[in-house]
Amino acid sequence: MASHAATARSLPTILLDRWIAFWASVFALVGALWWLGNDTVGWMWRAFVRRQVRIGASGITAQIVRVGVRSISIVMLVSGSIGIILALQTSPTLEEYGQTDKVANLIGVAVFRELGPLVAAIVMVGFAGASIAAELGTMVVGEEVEALEAMGLNPVRYLVVPRLAATVASLLALAVVSNLTAVFFGMVVGVTALGIPYDLYVSNTLNQLSMSDFLTGLLKAGVFGLLLGLVACYNGLKVTGGAAGVGRATTETVVQTVIFVVLSDLFFSTIFYAIGWN
Repeated sequence: MASHAATARSLPTILLDRWIAFWASVFALVGALWWLGNDTVGWMWRAFVRRQVRIGASGITAQIVRVGVRSISIVMLVSGSIGIILALQTSPTLEEYGQTDKVANLIGVAVFRELGPLVAAIVMVGFAGASIAAELGTMVVGEEVEALEAMGLNPVRYLVVPRLAATVASLLALAVVSNLTAVFFGMVVGVTALGIPYDLYVSNTLNQLSMSDFLTGLLKAGVFGLLLGLVACYNGLKVTGGAAGVGRATTETVVQTVIFVVLSDLFFSTIFYAIGWN
């Protein structure tokens, strides 16, 4: 009886310890990402104001091709499917009120404000985020990062900066591609399957959308790209334990980035709603 009582009394303590450890790890991750981002931005600024500090345009271009250009087809496939799904799912309810043509309005707002940047970010997380983490993790395991440091070269400057610049630039461009693809395929379904006149569909879309819708989506895409690059680079550079550590880094990158992207999207949506920018 006494042992059962001791176990029962210790259970809240165990849960409290785990709760504290969880939040400690969260704050440690946020702090590490902050310092890594601060160091990366510092190198970008020094490269911008001092000619002797070079980042390497060729390295950034290569990373944009690897993480951005190669993601275009997947982003278009997923975004096009989202546009078709939205058209088919919203039309029955709108038809009950004789407002089938408003499918164009709903798709335009939903895609440009939320789904376009979010879909592009999630696709890039799986396609590019895990790849960056695995690549850097392999370099750590192979002691290539230590070799850079031994030669007096800063790993953040030569490894993180090009990848972070590539993820931000690529996601900004992919968000635009995602927006246009989803709206186009929604229009195709609206005109061919739902019987909405082409001119009316285009008119409703243009009348519904405003510059704020486009800018809020781009702002979110830029932040998503920043988070993706930071999380992937951080997890890749902290790899330990050989090949198993590389696998853990890729898994953690995908999970953490998706969580950060969704939470940041929630944050921005709440702020924009509160200030009436919607």
